[in-house]
Amino acid sequence: MCEPRNGVERRKTLDHRRVITRIAAAALIASVAVLAGCSGPQAASPAKTNAPAAEAPAAPAAPDPGVVPLHVSDTKLQGDEKVVITTPKGVIELTLMPDKAPNTVASFVELVQKGFYDGLKFHRVVPSFVVQGGDPLSRTDDPKTGTGNPGWHLKAEFSDAKHLEGTLAMARSKDPDSAGSQFYITLAPQPSLDGDYTVFGTVVKGMDVVRGIQSGDVITSIKIVHGS
Repeated sequence: MCEPRNGVERRKTLDHRRVITRIAAAALIASVAVLAGCSGPQAASPAKTNAPAAEAPAAPAAPDPGVVPLHVSDTKLQGDEKVVITTPKGVIELTLMPDKAPNTVASFVELVQKGFYDGLKFHRVVPSFVVQGGDPLSRTDDPKTGTGNPGWHLKAEFSDAKHLEGTLAMARSKDPDSAGSQFYITLAPQPSLDGDYTVFGTVVKGMDVVRGIQSGDVITSIKIVHGS
């Protein structure tokens, strides 16, 4: 039985509206999904890294201080000790500052006299900032290089000595008393480090060699010499 003409047209109109409604709903769901997807990468974007000069020379988190004792060296100093670091790039000569950091200097000299540093590597180089070495783990390229120590830590000896170009100082973790054998040499003045790291020497010859050091370069030897 046929429906009246007006009824057929009314049915067609209703069907047409239902189709439009379904299309609009599907479009809305799709747009919500797209917006949700766009927000992901923004939230996951990596934070901007600090410039090299904003970093601090340091070893990773210090071991339990109950396991690594604080060391007081019994090495006797004459007061005229100089350091000679030999590398494949050339020789670096430094004077020490026993008046600013007596125990740090004595402990460093103690390790040098034992040949501790010979064959280790400069494992960290940050242009315009520092070159860093002295980790015993670097001898074998241990994946944990940067966390090593000589079996002891040193009490911090902060002073008024400034971080100028060629300053020799001890690397440490957030714990002020976590320095051990790792040292760094500044490639430029670093006033932001003043008073927070133990400065114990300065380069007097071979700064061009220091600038040429690259990560992985070997410390052929470190020797102590005496005299003016």
